Amino acid sequence: MVINIHLVMLVHSFINTLLLFVIIHVLIWFSTNSQFTSIEILSNNALLINIMLAIPISLIGLYAARIGYHWAGSVWAVRFLAFGTSYLVFPFLTWSLLGESMFQTKTIICIILSIVIILVQFYMS
Repeated sequence: MVINIHLVMLVHSFINTLLLFVIIHVLIWFSTNSQFTSIEILSNNALLINIMLAIPISLIGLYAARIGYHWAGSVWAVRFLAFGTSYLVFPFLTWSLLGESMFQTKTIICIILSIVIILVQFYMS
């Protein structure tokens, strides 16, 4: 069995980019929405959380874009992957921590479209 090292490296870059974008969007969610949670330590310190997460979010974004560009060779592909992951993270955190249902037709359609966007970026790169 022959292993295509280039393909393995590209898949590795894709997975790393995807994971970094998931981390970014989780941090962004807490940075912007912790003020609305019923968890007092989060809601009482929302501004501090926002300030503390600003630089880590930016640095992770920088590296996610760099790795993603290495994988895709296109800023557009990286942007669509970032968008797709944001719409996978946001509904689940909003549902679990704020109690806002993600089980509405438009939200479910957007989640499905986000999955399609990610698959298109992976399979057509």
